[in-house]
Amino acid sequence: MKSSTRLLSFRHLLIAGSLAAASLSTPAFAAKDVVLAVNSTFTTLDPYDANDTLSMAVTKSFYQGLFGFDKDLKLVNVLADSYQVSKDGLTYTIKLKSGIKFHDGTDFNAAAVKANFDRVTNPDNKLKRYTLYNRIAKTDVVDAHTVKFTLKEPFSPFINVLAHPSGVIISPAALQKYGKDIAFNPVGTGPFVFQEWKQTDYLKVKKFDGYWKKGLPKVDTLTWKPVVDNNTRATVLQTGEASFAYTLPPEQAEQLKQSPKVDVVTSPSIIARYLSMNTKQKPFDNVKVRQAVNYAINKEALAKVAFAGYAVPAEGVVPAGVEYAEKFGAWPYDPAKAKQLLAEAGYPNGFETILWSAYNHSTAQKVIQFAQQQLAQVGIKVQIQALEAGQRVEKVESQPNPDAAPVRMYYIGWSSSTGEADWALRPLLASEAFPPKLLNTAYYKNDLVDGNIAKALNTTDTAEKEKLYKAAQKQIWEDAPWAFLVTEKLLYARAKNLSGIYVMPDGSFNYDDIDVK
Repeated sequence: MKSSTRLLSFRHLLIAGSLAAASLSTPAFAAKDVVLAVNSTFTTLDPYDANDTLSMAVTKSFYQGLFGFDKDLKLVNVLADSYQVSKDGLTYTIKLKSGIKFHDGTDFNAAAVKANFDRVTNPDNKLKRYTLYNRIAKTDVVDAHTVKFTLKEPFSPFINVLAHPSGVIISPAALQKYGKDIAFNPVGTGPFVFQEWKQTDYLKVKKFDGYWKKGLPKVDTLTWKPVVDNNTRATVLQTGEASFAYTLPPEQAEQLKQSPKVDVVTSPSIIARYLSMNTKQKPFDNVKVRQAVNYAINKEALAKVAFAGYAVPAEGVVPAGVEYAEKFGAWPYDPAKAKQLLAEAGYPNGFETILWSAYNHSTAQKVIQFAQQQLAQVGIKVQIQALEAGQRVEKVESQPNPDAAPVRMYYIGWSSSTGEADWALRPLLASEAFPPKLLNTAYYKNDLVDGNIAKALNTTDTAEKEKLYKAAQKQIWEDAPWAFLVTEKLLYARAKNLSGIYVMPDGSFNYDDIDVK
């Protein structure tokens, strides 16, 4: 009943959208409207204040950065034309493309770049991506199309960081006009202009006629539709009410492969799924308890039960495909070892705790239910709750006091959208990254790990970086602040008449050439 109700409201949305498009349209041809079904709601339309990949992915509709990545996570220029680095590694001088305008008619130039990075590097603004960019000491306008970044210290992955999907250039006129409300009034240089955001229902954008890439975009509108229920997401794809669905319900992949109207796509990802454990609170302050949790969960079975085989057991802290990732081999499933470690830690009869999920979609529900069952077999009684996006922000991401944070066990995922190990480790496992700054929801602190992460940032010696990152990952693996679960495989589907859109290894999207035949 729940699924059919959502489907009905979805149909109403599509009908209303079609009528609106028809009333605005004067040419005598059919508009190219694309509906994209995704598995969660969006937390914000300000990428500098977003921690989730999906929210940043949809903002690519209207925002662009200086750099980006191709489908193989190789760096590409976007709004930047070229760059130079000083010998001491402290100054990056970037030449910008010219002749580009924001949706509001404002010129894209060095002053616009400066306005955005001055904003995110000002700690008073308390933006979630502050820590990603806080090594910038200052941003200077050299001339209209040249900007210079001066860093506080050498920072080897800096261009990778600028390519992160949060690093977009927002119209400075819009920033001044809307202030904090820019999150609801985005103005960028991208192929589409923001039109409407009904937070629980849909986000709609329309073609930007003044887009700087000639001949693009090829479609008239995009409608991003959060469809939390897996069955409904698959249904709207099969009925043609959506042309794209991500994530695809793993249990329905085989059925959708039989559809003559749908292409199912799967590929490797760098998306790690894990349970963090609050190391500041008992019983998770004891490393033996955390190791016991790792032994208690059968990752092979989890990959089959929750992901229908479209996942593989995690073999390291950082997924393969990310630069400097180390492989250790999955934690074995050994309930007897788990019980032994619990007894040694002083919990021979187990304990009770709470497990929250960062997502409330069907796959996440299966993961936490499976974990609950597995942990119960070794005496750990777990209450589970899947959080809505707003609850996630309030209960986990915005907690001001690490010592009083209510989170205990937390199911979440992460992808290093800079393509390098730094952004797979520092935001999640460095002690500087406790919420609300970033997402070290384990509140994990290890001096060796902190030191190695910091040293790796300051060296451009590849061999030295590899050595430092390896030592950090080895220590984290042994300390087990997480239950290391699986690395997902990308799984999505698109209508056969839809082209030019794909999911990138980090779970973001590229739809520069999106088109409908």
